[in-house]
Amino acid sequence: MDGGRRDGAERGPEPGPGPGPGPAKRRFLPAMESQGTTVLHETVSYAPHPLPARQFDRNTTEPISFYLSNLEELLAWKPTSDDDFNVATIPLANREPPLHSKRPRTLVCHDMKNGYLEDRFIQGSASRDPYVFYHWPYVDIFVYFSHHPVTIPPVTWTNAAHRNGVSVLGTFITEWTRGGQLCEAFLAGEAAAYHAVAVQLGRIARFYRFDGWLVNIENTLSEAAARNLPLFLRDLREQLCQDLPGGLVLWYDSVLQSGELQWQNELNEKNRVFFDACDGLFTNYNWKEEHLERMGAQAGERLADVYVGIDVFARGEVVGGGFETDKALRLIRKHGFSAAIFAPGWVYEHLGKENFLQNENRFWGLLAELLPTHSISTLPFSTCFCLGMGTGRFLAGQEEEVRPWYNLSAQEIQPLFTDQQAPGGAGSWLRTRCSLQDAWNGGSCLLIEGIIPPEAGHVAVHLFSFQLPAPPKLFLSLLYKLEEKLPKVAVALELTTRDSGSCHVGNVTALPGPVTRHQPQPLPTLPPHLSGLLGAGQQSTAGWMRRCYKLELRDCALHELSLILSRHQRGRQERRFSCRLGEIQVLDADGLHSSLPPVPSLQASQVLWHKGPGADQLSLSLTLHWSYPHSQARCFRIHCQGREQLQLLGVAHATLYRVVGLAVPEAPPKESCHVEFFVEPVLNEGVAVDQSRWGRLVLVYSNPASTSTY
Repeated sequence: MDGGRRDGAERGPEPGPGPGPGPAKRRFLPAMESQGTTVLHETVSYAPHPLPARQFDRNTTEPISFYLSNLEELLAWKPTSDDDFNVATIPLANREPPLHSKRPRTLVCHDMKNGYLEDRFIQGSASRDPYVFYHWPYVDIFVYFSHHPVTIPPVTWTNAAHRNGVSVLGTFITEWTRGGQLCEAFLAGEAAAYHAVAVQLGRIARFYRFDGWLVNIENTLSEAAARNLPLFLRDLREQLCQDLPGGLVLWYDSVLQSGELQWQNELNEKNRVFFDACDGLFTNYNWKEEHLERMGAQAGERLADVYVGIDVFARGEVVGGGFETDKALRLIRKHGFSAAIFAPGWVYEHLGKENFLQNENRFWGLLAELLPTHSISTLPFSTCFCLGMGTGRFLAGQEEEVRPWYNLSAQEIQPLFTDQQAPGGAGSWLRTRCSLQDAWNGGSCLLIEGIIPPEAGHVAVHLFSFQLPAPPKLFLSLLYKLEEKLPKVAVALELTTRDSGSCHVGNVTALPGPVTRHQPQPLPTLPPHLSGLLGAGQQSTAGWMRRCYKLELRDCALHELSLILSRHQRGRQERRFSCRLGEIQVLDADGLHSSLPPVPSLQASQVLWHKGPGADQLSLSLTLHWSYPHSQARCFRIHCQGREQLQLLGVAHATLYRVVGLAVPEAPPKESCHVEFFVEPVLNEGVAVDQSRWGRLVLVYSNPASTSTY
């Protein structure tokens, strides 16, 4: 069997509880009695049943993200089951400090070739060298921008941002003559007209689960429309408060209170009425420092609600841009404002795909000191450092596919990246970056390279910041791999806590002040009820080493997690190292459970048949649906099986998946054939689930009694 799909999956080894090929053995939770199977009988029909072109690709029927092109489409919008693929599955994560804190914020506005490129394919694509954004710890708000009137953020972006605690806004934009006509149609008349638009925008954000709107009116307005515009903004904000607690409305500096289109590059009396009606102002980019000086008095206590625009492409008379964006950002921070970084995809578009990850790290590294970061505030915490792309796909340290793939829904939490001098000597260095050459799960790992200076015994690499009360019992899990050609170094985790009264733990070193360092010893074995979740203590798979740690804490707050790389023996020579991190987990021991949710019950819909692609073959497309608690599954692996072994079709990040163009044998006359589909949950802990706990659907199909023509 051969299925055609965009993310390029090909046949992998048949999953099962026993040993597989090569050195890796997948870990399975204990098998339970096999549960029910859905059986669906289908008579093959070649009658055309086109799916809606808005939500499905016209050629392949793959689910796609979309926009609305005019006021009529906006007012007519109603959600249907065809929209289910576009609903974000990752809730907005909590983190510290929260968005409503008063410190200056950072907004990133993504603008790339009018949007909806490879990122529109919800189940991913086979794009080679795609654009990815992964410096989320610096960002408070992400805006997906295009020139389509109602720009609904692609669900893959919303999932990636939400996993990192970043709010996502769509764009409501009008411009040029057609934009002016659209505005007059809903703003120049009675309140009911603009109220209807506000209601629809609120409903769209709530249904697709993003967090609000950037409103950008870049056309002249009549006196009546200009008078109603602030009322519309207030109405929209009220709708979001009702439909979406924490929802945001931001206004772009464009049209004035008078209705005249004239960018101010600042907050002033001519546009203040819009600022007062919503949650913030995104200024135009041609400002000078005198604009910032004037705005302080205008903003008052709402300094953080003024997002001063920076065009990374440096179009017009702007400060900085490109690798000198820090010049603009430094002035903005000097005056206490938030920043709106527009089109940071400049790194990709201007400098090209080659060395993109290196250039991207350089761009954000130059801004890092001016970008307040955020801390993780909830457990469990787990990441395998996947960027949401790869040149291959890895599972449990083994490369199961060798072909490019791209899906931002698969992106996991990344650390802060560094490229700096390591402590203790000229020429020493420390660098962290993503590597696509190896991974534990997904498409990438974290590569840490550096030198332990002659006078130092170790190097500490800061990975993640936390801000939450420590649970009484904490489990840490680390997967790493050392470069074989280099001398060995010792690898360990270090956790720091802040005192909250007192902190009583074993094997700690007290520091001056309220911070304590913990460097626990790895566990040789784990309690039986946890070994299935975290592995068997110390083990090696495909060169990857797992270390698990247990800490007992009291009256502490988690603060920082670092990797410590140490010499095995003291010496006076520098020691070079190269270490890959495949997975980090920080788990509340009392919150772990070895029980599993019920087996997914599969259903199928939107079944389409075509002749081909080969002789005596049919092409099958259908949508699989199932139920499963989102909080317990990282993703779902979709398999099929006909006459041959299990074939991996793809990976789903929601409880539905569109199978596209699967080649199956044509059923002989008066006979039937069948194909089986399996949904394999991948738990948050990364553990494999025994096949008896997978969802299973058997599709039995036959030709109609009469001959059909294609």
